[in-house]
Amino acid sequence: MTGFSTRSQAARVAVVGATGLVAALLVGPGSTAQARDIHVGLTYDCAFAQGTGAVRIAVGGSFPDTGAVGRPMQPGEPVVRVTIPPGVLEGTLPADVRSVASSLTMTAQVRQNTRSAEASWASLTAPAAALGEDGGLELEHTGKVPSVTVTAQGDVTFSAGPVSLRLLPETADGSEPMPLPAVDCTPAAGQDALLATVPVAGEEPPAPSGAPSPGEGQDGADREPDRDIAVAPSPPESEQPDVCPPDRPSGGIEESFIPPPPPGEPPFVSNLPGQHGCAYAVGLANVRKLGSAMIVNDPAAQPEAINLVAVKRTLRRSASRPGGYYFRIDSYGEIALPVASSTFLAFGFQPVSARVEFVNGPLTISTGTIGSKPNQVNFAVAAFYQSLRVHDVKVNGIPLDVGPDCRTARPYPVVLHGKFPEYVSVLVGGPMRGTVTIPEFTGCGSGGEDLDQLFSASLSGPDNLIAMRQGPLCVPGAPGLKCPPPVPALPGQSPTPSTP
Repeated sequence: MTGFSTRSQAARVAVVGATGLVAALLVGPGSTAQARDIHVGLTYDCAFAQGTGAVRIAVGGSFPDTGAVGRPMQPGEPVVRVTIPPGVLEGTLPADVRSVASSLTMTAQVRQNTRSAEASWASLTAPAAALGEDGGLELEHTGKVPSVTVTAQGDVTFSAGPVSLRLLPETADGSEPMPLPAVDCTPAAGQDALLATVPVAGEEPPAPSGAPSPGEGQDGADREPDRDIAVAPSPPESEQPDVCPPDRPSGGIEESFIPPPPPGEPPFVSNLPGQHGCAYAVGLANVRKLGSAMIVNDPAAQPEAINLVAVKRTLRRSASRPGGYYFRIDSYGEIALPVASSTFLAFGFQPVSARVEFVNGPLTISTGTIGSKPNQVNFAVAAFYQSLRVHDVKVNGIPLDVGPDCRTARPYPVVLHGKFPEYVSVLVGGPMRGTVTIPEFTGCGSGGEDLDQLFSASLSGPDNLIAMRQGPLCVPGAPGLKCPPPVPALPGQSPTPSTP
């Protein structure tokens, strides 16, 4: 790879260098040293679907010539070019992908004397680039990076560290099938990953009272004074609100809800850390016998958010392998729904009002693609087991004591399906629909009065429609996954989301 050897590429680096110089002048009390351009080409080992592949990553940008103690050193906006050679992406991208956009996070290693710190170069983005005829791909990322401040004299070195690359494929019709799990990359062994060395001079702040002076240590040992490296937050912590449940959901992925791969070679399975976040899902539940519906997780009240771990597992099999193409992303979570109120006409004439409590099991969400065109099928499924409890019942305005445990006799499966491209992935959300069979009721009545058959005759049976709309996922601190999560509109209404 020749990196930034062409005239247009050199001009782009010069612009980046000028941008870095302007940024350094605008930080107020920061360093005003002249900026100098850098270009470093490195080889990274990246974990793709079919195994580890070698990827070329070139970093261009600017760093200050010198720094000063206690004054921010601001690198210019880097240009990080990722070149993925032919064959490496086989089995990683969904079918019919023609171009790929991406976002990238690089960990820059910062060192001075015996001190070190990590600067997160996050939210570097690349516009969509076409796949080469041979399957190769080149992506060019840019974005702002944090400043670094030191409190001691001495050279400060910046080195390229691990990279996390998130690919965003686009199909031939311009739609985006799904964001893919992050590809983790580490610098290949045996190469110098140094990006820049910035000498820092200036007066050092005095050591705290009682601390050893330079060259003096406890028990007579030499000891460096307690000096720090401060990295500006990226993004600022104030932009990372704590809006999701602090703990990951319990449970896991229920295989029985997910379309299995066609018989053939077993897919390659990747178990991932997953992204812990939350999202809102609101909707309507219809009771067929009553010809009426109730609002579930009312967006106009105080809706409950789903606690999710997104992209926890992927399964991939390329089209050339026995059984054909299969690609799947699995997520799981907890879906706690608030009590809903409903008013309906029992048996077509008797007004009845009640409150309904939903008891839900672990949630599984899976999206993927089976087969290749013209027989390609995209799927999206969200499923869990649910029980209902009915209480605070009134008939024609008169309370009816149904007891504390009037509920469905057993949990029943709720399986909702999204239609591509309206529902792309759990990260984006969208509408989903399904029908459920409500079991008979048990435990209804008090004082020796058995009301089980009454509720079973009124509510139990098949073909009860559930229509939900999931909003975008919020992952605090993750690039592109904004928080707090917006509350979507009910199905059938304008999809414009709102914030809670």
